[in-house]
Amino acid sequence: MKLKKLLATTAVGLVVVGGAAYLARDYLFLHLPGLLAPKVEPNHPVPWQQGPATATVAPDARAPNIIYILADDLGFNDITVNGGGLANGAVPTPNIDALLRQGVQFTNGYAGNATCSPTRAALMTGRYPTRFGFEFTSTGTPMARYISKFPNDMGHPTIFHEENVDRQPPQDDQGVPASEITIAELLKARDYHTVHLGKWHLGGGKGMRPEEQGFDESLGFIIGGQMYLPKDAPDVVNSKQDFDPIDKFLWANLPFSVQYNGGKRFAPNEYMTDYLTTQAVDAIKANRNRPFFMYLAYNAPHTPLQAKKSDYDALTAIDDSTPEGHRKRVYGAMLVALDRGIGRVMAELKAQGLDNNTMVVFTSDNGGPHYIGLPDINHPYRGWKITFFEGGIRVPFGIRWPAQIAAGSTSPVPVSTFDLFSTAAAAGGAALPADRPIDGVNLLPWAQGKASGEPHKALFWRSGDYRVVQSGGWKLQHLDLPRRDFLFNLAVDPTERVNLAASNPAKVAELNALQRAQDAQQKPPMWPSLTQSAIPVDRALSFPAKPNEDYIYWSN
Repeated sequence: MKLKKLLATTAVGLVVVGGAAYLARDYLFLHLPGLLAPKVEPNHPVPWQQGPATATVAPDARAPNIIYILADDLGFNDITVNGGGLANGAVPTPNIDALLRQGVQFTNGYAGNATCSPTRAALMTGRYPTRFGFEFTSTGTPMARYISKFPNDMGHPTIFHEENVDRQPPQDDQGVPASEITIAELLKARDYHTVHLGKWHLGGGKGMRPEEQGFDESLGFIIGGQMYLPKDAPDVVNSKQDFDPIDKFLWANLPFSVQYNGGKRFAPNEYMTDYLTTQAVDAIKANRNRPFFMYLAYNAPHTPLQAKKSDYDALTAIDDSTPEGHRKRVYGAMLVALDRGIGRVMAELKAQGLDNNTMVVFTSDNGGPHYIGLPDINHPYRGWKITFFEGGIRVPFGIRWPAQIAAGSTSPVPVSTFDLFSTAAAAGGAALPADRPIDGVNLLPWAQGKASGEPHKALFWRSGDYRVVQSGGWKLQHLDLPRRDFLFNLAVDPTERVNLAASNPAKVAELNALQRAQDAQQKPPMWPSLTQSAIPVDRALSFPAKPNEDYIYWSN
């Protein structure tokens, strides 16, 4: 009996030790990238390069200032100007609304892709990023591997391509190559002072960093995200999504830091959205007497969901007694901070006498994601970030320039992120590169009501074997996994409810021919995809799977 008891006790001990070792290994696997990250130094002032102390030319008589304001993962229905707003309008966005109403709204504005990096590559270069092999969002192998191991309830497991691991370049080298010409480089050649603030996500390898891609100054982060405050800060309200592997990875690994011109990482001294706004205001002051180009790339409202307590507490109309209510209120508070920041930037332009002759662009890099568990952020459109349904790529898209564009203007023509390259070049008097195809079109004639017809015969999106073409009001989504075509007549079905692929094979063939011709001009991906993930089209991730629900497989 003593021997049996000893053996039983030993077995239990081994199980406990083995279980602890397994948990420790799992913890280490999840947290290792963050543990290996560079140290973050305390906050210090940013030494913005000061322009002339006095103006030699009046602001309205010189080349226009140009500002790109890019939100991150902003849902079409997150702003109240689109007729809804988060929580049925409980989170008003008056400053974003004003910016859009005081210029031209392109009501069929599209992101260059349904995820972060490729859209930003299109924005910077004016080209389909697939022209130079930038097909997938920059993601490290540890994150891809972790996501592939996370269970889902759809019955369509994530596929991890182990055979592609050795073909992956370091994450820093997953970016826009130095051979590409950015809008910052074009405008710098026209004597613009160029400033980048916030998220980059276009590579940190040789020749890829913002200060090597035409920006005189860069303050922000090269990777795809940051914390908004330390997770234990006294004035932060957090919302963690245990159902989302991306969220779990971000909470485990993201720092709270920025860099100035490639220097050491240091901590902001306030909530990240407010910090980027404060620095944008300071940069405007520093450059008030010379033409400048500013790329203000907020990471809001991308996960991790973190709000300032004061913003959270102010949203009393949102019931936070349930998990969904809590995350909706945190998310709403993040939108409040984003809207406040844009209001501060616009107020500073006016205070400096720059308001009339500054072209301000506002858009998002893609639609809102399913993985934050909020079902109506892209209403009325189907789909999410990662999918090429309208919810993933239809975005707010406006240009404000009082000197050149009448307030209250609208244009229904389909336009894309990459059009902003040619538009900014035209505004700044820069000639487009003649040694390569430029896919973007100068939108100013449409903004001013001087052009008719559509700027593009067709628009294209691609991520691996998931390919989409839109032309003449028709949209074809070609899925390889599951093998299926979706054909929609957007002129009568803008929310993509009626699939006409089976009943209109001639249109499917016509659009497929356009897609093949487009693909023939693109380059193979610079790096292979590691994962293929199943994404439900009509369901936020926090809700249970539905029988026979539509889904796509996303390669990245």
